[in-house]
Amino acid sequence: MESDSIECVSSIDEIVEDHEIPNHNLHHHPHPRHAPHHQFSSSKPHHNGTNNVNSINNIVGSTAIAPAASVHELLECPVCTNSMYPPIHQCHNGHTLCSTCKIRVHNRCPTCRQELGDIRCLALEKVAESLELPCKYYKLGCPEIFPYYSKLKHEGICIYRPYNCPYAGSECSVVGDIPFLVAHLRDDHKVDMHTGCTFNHRYVKSNPREVENATWMLTVFHCFGQYFCLHFEAFQLGMAPVYMAFIRFIGDETEARNYSYSLEVGANGRKLIWEGTPRSIRDSHRKVRDSRDGLIIQRNMALFFSGGDRKELKLRVTGRIWKEQQNPDANMCIPN
Repeated sequence: MESDSIECVSSIDEIVEDHEIPNHNLHHHPHPRHAPHHQFSSSKPHHNGTNNVNSINNIVGSTAIAPAASVHELLECPVCTNSMYPPIHQCHNGHTLCSTCKIRVHNRCPTCRQELGDIRCLALEKVAESLELPCKYYKLGCPEIFPYYSKLKHEGICIYRPYNCPYAGSECSVVGDIPFLVAHLRDDHKVDMHTGCTFNHRYVKSNPREVENATWMLTVFHCFGQYFCLHFEAFQLGMAPVYMAFIRFIGDETEARNYSYSLEVGANGRKLIWEGTPRSIRDSHRKVRDSRDGLIIQRNMALFFSGGDRKELKLRVTGRIWKEQQNPDANMCIPN
């Protein structure tokens, strides 16, 4: 191993995990019983309304304008309830709405039913231009303050914005911060949790010739104080079924680049090895899979590795995760 990489070895590599790969179709797998639909949660405590106001004032400070609730209400579209951005439209009676909803209501004011026409509320646009607001993810740790018209763009890429659940099997809609999602994966999806940066798993499938579009498996590893998802699944690549393994980082893309991983599968004197950088869970499971960014095993090779009469799939996947550009004198990591 090169001197600028360190490996964390734990007792997990002495354990071989056997997984029976279920024949679930990705689009019909049920949600876990306790996983709420369209849920957002944070592991950080929420405050009541008074504390929220105080928190905003503390974050904004003396250099920014803390808008009154009435200003927020003025800038809220009555149809979609989102903040309005230019062009802000109004009817002859002064009722406002955003440009997207103007089309949705067929050019009729949703408040008084008068025809909207093409009148812009320039005064309200000027008021919005004068505001400076904290990022809406300030409760999750973002300290940034932005002019009203820059805030929306930032929030689309804010590193503190919540993450989608990385569980691939049920199109889970739960979102939250990292501690919440780890608990959600463990408690609601019953995902296997391991501590350590090396792994040795064996995946079994009773009839490898019946490959569904999305058979899947997920394991979460905790090492270097971070969490990683190991995916293994079968799917159709054109007319041929293949098996694929890859790792995703539970965190932002910039942090994911600090780590590398390797996957290895083999038997009978042959082996396939993959090395790469884990993709952030900001990239969906399907996006990573469709980009072929991982270890891909053709069915014939998978059956060859399985040995025997080739009527049962038995693939042993081993691998490790390491952190790049570390102190060369630090040659061991003790997992948390």
